[in-house]
Amino acid sequence: MNLWSYIEEGGSIMYVLLFLNIVGLALMAFKIYSLYVCEKSTTLTAQVIADRINQDKDRNTDSKMQLARQDLNSYMANAEKGLNAIRLIAAIAPLLGLLGTVVGVYMAFKVIAIAGMSDPGKFAQGLSLALITTVGGLIVAIPHYVGHTYLIGVLDRLEIHLERELANRIL
Repeated sequence: MNLWSYIEEGGSIMYVLLFLNIVGLALMAFKIYSLYVCEKSTTLTAQVIADRINQDKDRNTDSKMQLARQDLNSYMANAEKGLNAIRLIAAIAPLLGLLGTVVGVYMAFKVIAIAGMSDPGKFAQGLSLALITTVGGLIVAIPHYVGHTYLIGVLDRLEIHLERELANRIL
């Protein structure tokens, strides 16, 4: 049985999971690339911020550092965009898998209630839906959770590096 057969057998919940997976993986790839670019340009970014802050010679070091923190916070907020969507996909995917499990078990018991155990194939169809959507939800959730955690680590390193660069240029 190929992958597409499993998706079709899982029904509409698997199509939703497939869509979320595609969106999430594309978003993670974009964030990895954009954070790579940000990491490579930290020296230039710090220099631009420091030059703007150091233009005002009347400010003391504390007020310059406060402005630098504000600029850094704004920069980091922009760099973090999209991470909540990845985290949301990681959180929702297992719940969608669980929803598929409940629907599949419900379908299996409904078949038993209507036809009894005369046709075990129909009963097994509901259980198959339950298992496939559970697996699908986990397959989507795990890489998104790992990716989100990795990206948070990259952002933390980026912020620390920028803070150091700014402190060296302002002090």
